[in-house]
Amino acid sequence: MSTPSGPDYARLFRKGVPDAAPRFTGFPKYNFIGGHNDPTRIPVEALADCAAAALRREGSLLALYNLGHGPLGHRGLRDLVVDKLKRHRGVTVTREEVLLTSGSLQGLDLVNSLLLERGDTVLVEELSYGGSISRLRTLGVNIVPMPLDAEGIRIDALSDALDALKAKGVTPKYLYTIPTIQNPTGSILPLERREQLLKLARAHGVPVFEDECYADLVWAGMAAPPALYAMAPAQVIHIGSFSKTLAPALRSAYAVAPWPVLSRLVALKTDAGSASVEQMLVAEYFSKNFDSHVERLSSVLKEKLDVMVEAVAREFGSAAECFVPKGGIFLWVRLPPEVDVRKLVKPAADAGIAFNPGPEWAVEPETATSQLRLCFALPSKEEIREGVAAFARVCFEQTGIPAQSGNIRHAAG
Repeated sequence: MSTPSGPDYARLFRKGVPDAAPRFTGFPKYNFIGGHNDPTRIPVEALADCAAAALRREGSLLALYNLGHGPLGHRGLRDLVVDKLKRHRGVTVTREEVLLTSGSLQGLDLVNSLLLERGDTVLVEELSYGGSISRLRTLGVNIVPMPLDAEGIRIDALSDALDALKAKGVTPKYLYTIPTIQNPTGSILPLERREQLLKLARAHGVPVFEDECYADLVWAGMAAPPALYAMAPAQVIHIGSFSKTLAPALRSAYAVAPWPVLSRLVALKTDAGSASVEQMLVAEYFSKNFDSHVERLSSVLKEKLDVMVEAVAREFGSAAECFVPKGGIFLWVRLPPEVDVRKLVKPAADAGIAFNPGPEWAVEPETATSQLRLCFALPSKEEIREGVAAFARVCFEQTGIPAQSGNIRHAAG
């Protein structure tokens, strides 16, 4: 019996849709990609107890969209955000100035939907969050890269770019920046530069879009300056997340902005509300455990980072330059310029290794062809050691680099 044929869907797809996603076949043995976190640090039993307590207390409110708390989201979680931002980031807001979102990506999309039209101009750090860069490209926005150094965005370059755009009659719609644990480099923008950045943005009438997805994961003894929003709330739109401090699968994040902006973000958020049970769970657990949980998690992550830095040094020697982060979950690595990491993706995958190639995190991809991002949060310490060694072997087989690993000089096969 023949099967009736369906419509020619490929002909019906709108222009500009992404290429088809591959079927998910599981994670590789050595998984150094994405924003995954340490599975041993998920407080499973405590979360189970918190879920039970929250559902018994508030479960009947699931009959109402947003638990009846209104479109901004769960009041308890918004109170938690207010407290966390005040104590850790110097931000003073009320819970009526906090919008809960389904991950920080939704906050990113809402801000873009509010501010951007095709042909607009935005300023973005030359190396930045790949999800932000790809969205801006899809929107047809002109992206102007802002040079970075070891401490973050270069203020002289920002000043020059703003002056050049002004001379052309162009005012950027925003400056997108990750000032605290920059993704992917892991830097922290110093206080003086924050002040200079805000002064320039104010003088040119440019909003600052601040992404603090990783700001809570700063290494012990390494304080970060206040959030940009704390320093100039009228100038800044701020987003943050609980994905990296608790669990990525709990899509719980937030946006903070002046009410004229936030009210429009609320109007654009037409999903009938982010998942309420997740908001209840995060609020219940973190209202009692935020500081202690983040302290323990950061300690474990720092240990894993140290292992990865040691492994890269051992396996790649002087062929690799590591940009050691001041927090977070990523290590940014630069290999010699003759190595094009894009050509390593498939052979690495065949060897059970996944990594993020640098061009995916660069406004101008060709400037980062020899660079890559490694997530050290998910794999165990032993997997980090084994995986970096396996990656070094793949790199040598494909490029002849590194010529020596672990004091052993390679020879071509």
